[in-house]
Amino acid sequence: MKVRTPITDGVVPTLCRMCDTRCAINVHIKNSVIAGITPFENHPVNEGRICPRSEAAIDLFYHPDRILKPLKRREDGSFIEISHTRALDEISARLKHLKKEHGAHTVGVWKGEGLGFYQQEGYARRFIRAFGSPNYFSNDSACYNGRYLGNHLVCGFWNAFPEFNQAGLILLFGTNPPICHPPFTRELADARENGTRLVVIDPRLNPMACYADIFAQPYPGTDGALGWGLINYLIQTGNYDRDLVQRHVIGFEKIAAYARKFTPQYVQAQSGIYAHVVETIGRLIVKNQPDISIFSGAGLEHHENGVNSIRTLVILSCLSGALGRPCGLYRPEPLGTGELSLDRTLPPTGKNPIGRDKFPVLYDIRKECHTMTAMDYMLGKGEYPLKGLIIAAANPAVTNPNTAKVEKALKSLDLLVVNDFFMTKTAQLAHYILPATTFLEREELHFYPKLQRVNLTRCVATVDGVIDEYRVWRELALRLGFGDQYFPWKNESAVNHWLLAPTGLTVDLLHNHPQGYVYKPIRYQKHLSENLPTPSGKLEFASPYLKQLGLDEIPVYRPPYHRRHTDNRFPLVLTTGARKSLFYHSRNQNIPRFRNVHPDAEVEMHPDDAAHLQIENGEKVHVISKNGRLTLRVSIKHHSELRRGIVEIYHGWEDWRVNFLTFDEINDPISGFPLLKGVPVRIEKAAF
Repeated sequence: MKVRTPITDGVVPTLCRMCDTRCAINVHIKNSVIAGITPFENHPVNEGRICPRSEAAIDLFYHPDRILKPLKRREDGSFIEISHTRALDEISARLKHLKKEHGAHTVGVWKGEGLGFYQQEGYARRFIRAFGSPNYFSNDSACYNGRYLGNHLVCGFWNAFPEFNQAGLILLFGTNPPICHPPFTRELADARENGTRLVVIDPRLNPMACYADIFAQPYPGTDGALGWGLINYLIQTGNYDRDLVQRHVIGFEKIAAYARKFTPQYVQAQSGIYAHVVETIGRLIVKNQPDISIFSGAGLEHHENGVNSIRTLVILSCLSGALGRPCGLYRPEPLGTGELSLDRTLPPTGKNPIGRDKFPVLYDIRKECHTMTAMDYMLGKGEYPLKGLIIAAANPAVTNPNTAKVEKALKSLDLLVVNDFFMTKTAQLAHYILPATTFLEREELHFYPKLQRVNLTRCVATVDGVIDEYRVWRELALRLGFGDQYFPWKNESAVNHWLLAPTGLTVDLLHNHPQGYVYKPIRYQKHLSENLPTPSGKLEFASPYLKQLGLDEIPVYRPPYHRRHTDNRFPLVLTTGARKSLFYHSRNQNIPRFRNVHPDAEVEMHPDDAAHLQIENGEKVHVISKNGRLTLRVSIKHHSELRRGIVEIYHGWEDWRVNFLTFDEINDPISGFPLLKGVPVRIEKAAF
C-alpha cells in the first residue's frame, strides 16, 4: 500500500484508540514510515505509560490482511475488488430502491466500537435520521448502555471513572481494571499505597482482587442482593447521609422499607457471600464515609437484572455520602460543541424505532434501537421488515448473542454493507465491504469527561485509495440527495471547526495543546446549589418515570435466571466476556505476536468440577447450552480463581464463538441487555 505521512521524519503526538482509554502517544516517523509508538509524557490519563496494544497500532496499520479497496460479493459468495465510486454508486442505488419500495424505516445503521466513539457515532446517527429512518443500532446494546441507564435513572448523569486516588474505600463490582482500563490501575495502586481500602466483588479472581482487603465471589448476577444488604446496613445503623435524603431525594421511604429483608443472612442465601463479610464491608463503608468509590463494570449489566443492580449501587453510593465528591458521583460538564446527531432537530416520524415498544427506556434516554430485536425484524417477525443495514466496524456475528440466529438474520438482508479493516465473520456475510481508516488516519475530537479535557488527534498517515468514515457517509448522503444539507463539510477537519465553533475554542488552539485542553474547571457537589438533571431535579431512588411505564419504581432485586430456573441437564453456569490482556473484544486476534500469547480459546473450570467430570487440564470438551455447542480445551484454574459451578469463556474469539451458546430472548426489561454472564450449560468430553 502507498502511505503518505505529514512529515518525512519526526514525531506526531496523538491519542491511541486500540481501546477506549485513549492514552496519549507519540508516533515516530522515519523516511515516511511509521516506525514506532512511545508514550506522550505529559498527559494525565496515562502519564508516560502505554500498554502493548498501543504499540500494535503499527501492526494494525500495515497488516497484510487489511482491506484497502472496496469489495463486492459475487453470486458464488466470493468477493471482487471494485472502485470506491462504483461501490458508493451501487450502494446508494440499492438504498434508494429500498426506500422507494419499502420505506426508509426498513434501513438501519449499526455503529461499532472499532472505529471509535463520538464523531463516528454522530456521523452514523446523522446519516440514518437524514435518510428518514429511526433505526440506529450500536455495540452499546450489549456494553455500556446498561451502566449508563442505571446511573442516569437515579442521578441524571454518569461519570464512568471517579478519582479513585482520593477515596478512603473503593468497591469494585464485576470489573478488571488491569486488563480493561490499564491506566486507571495506576490510580488504584496509588490509592492503595496511600492507605485506601479495597473490596473486589467478582465470581472470578482477577488481578485487581489479588490486592484487595476483601475479595468476595458471589453467584453471577447477585450483586444487587449485596447492594441491598449494604443499603440495609447503613439505614439500620443510622449511618447514611440524612441531609442528602431530606433535601435531595425522592423515594427514600420506599427504599428503606424494601431493604429491611436484606439481612446479612438473607444476602448470604441469595449471593453466596458470607453474612459476616457483608457486615465487614458495611463497617468499612461507615468508617470511610463519605470518601467512597463504588465502580461497577460490564459484569453487572450482562444479566436480566443488570440495570436494577446498578441502580442499587448508585443509591448505596449516594447514601454513603459520595454524591458530588471527587472519588464518588460527581457530574462532569460538557464542552457544548455542535451536535452531529439530528435527534432533536429531526425527530423520527412514521414507523416505530425497532425495539422501542419492548424497551422504551433504551430509546427514550439513549435514542438507540435494540439489536437483538433487530434480528427478528430482519427475519420478518417484527412490525415491519428490516431489509438494509450499514455496519461501521461492528462484528455482531461474533459479539451478539445467539450467533446462529444472528447469521441467519444478516444473511436474509437485501443489502448489508460493512465498513471495516478486515474480513471479519460479519464482513464475510456482506454484499459490499468498504475499507476503514485506522485512528492514525483521522483528526477528531476526544473528550475526557472525568477531567473536563478535550484533545484533538492528529492524522499521522493516509493510505492511497482509502477514504475516511466521514467521507463515506458524506458521499452516500450526496448521492441520496441530502448531503448538501446535512453533510456540508468537505472533510473531517471542517467538521472539527464546526463542532468547536459554539465553544470559543479553535482547532489551532487544540493543535497547540497536544496534552489536551481543560475547557472548564471541575465543580464538585453541584447538587448543593442547583437541581440534578433528573425529571424531579432530585435523586430518584424511586423513579416515577419507570413506574409510569409499568417497570420497577425502585430497583427490585430478582434472582438471576440460573438461580430461578434450575435444570439438571445444565448444571454449570457459564460467564462470558472476561478480557484477555492483548485482545479487545474481537479485535487484535490477527496480530501474530499477540496470538502467540493467546493461541486458542479455553473454558476455565474449577478443579472440583473438572475432577467430578474426570476432565484433565488441556483436554477437549463440548460446552453445551440449550442454544448450541462449542468445542474447545479446558483450563483448570486454582480453587480460588472461580466459584465452584462457574465456567468462563472469553467472548471475542472469531474461531470459537461463545455466543453460539448465549441467549438473545432473556433480557433486562429496562436496557434490553442480553443474558451473557449466567448461562446454564453442561460440559462433556469430546471424542478424539
